[in-house]
Amino acid sequence: MIYILPMKMNVEEILGRTKLFANITAEHRKDLAAICRTKSVLKKRHLFFENDKGTSVYILITGSIQLYKTANDGKEVVIRVIKPGEMFGEVILFEQDHYPVSAVTLRDSNLILLSKQQFSSLLSQEDFRSDFFGTLMKKMRYLTERISYLTLHDVEERLRSFLEDHYGKESSITPTISKKDTAFSIGATPETFSRLLKKLAKEKRLHWEKGSIVVSEEFWKSVD
Repeated sequence: MIYILPMKMNVEEILGRTKLFANITAEHRKDLAAICRTKSVLKKRHLFFENDKGTSVYILITGSIQLYKTANDGKEVVIRVIKPGEMFGEVILFEQDHYPVSAVTLRDSNLILLSKQQFSSLLSQEDFRSDFFGTLMKKMRYLTERISYLTLHDVEERLRSFLEDHYGKESSITPTISKKDTAFSIGATPETFSRLLKKLAKEKRLHWEKGSIVVSEEFWKSVD
């Protein structure tokens, strides 16, 4: 069961920080905020399952969400770990009617839900439609840049960026997801990720053992 709890927050401001709605006018963000609702969801609860009919787009406010697919052998393959401020499920707005992945909370989480049906009603308004599709083109450019990033940057650079984004440039980190899920999150196979960790440990730049990551100053230098 998902529990709906009241939360004090500026939904318009959060919408303005998402890539999809960052550049639409303040007036149209206000229109969007009016059709949004908020939810608080406990840890290890599913928001939706793969192939469920899509009814809402989600924006994570606090907490952590894991997106995964179920393989033919029943194994769960992690597609992405959502961090606060990110939107997910937006594929149902235009591409298909069903969610292509499952979504489960890794921690207690607060979310914004945007109804697909009500959003479609907003799109019937010419001014809103023109404004929104301008931002959609920016989203497409972002995805193109993301593909280029995954192609041009090696696994170590992606790990460095992932750790900084999720935990900051700290010398000691307590990871919230497993090594396997981290590997999938940065677009690497578990085998490749394991080889990288062995290499970094041998060079005394990063050591990940028993739920703790010790990071040297040398590892962070390429971020500066």
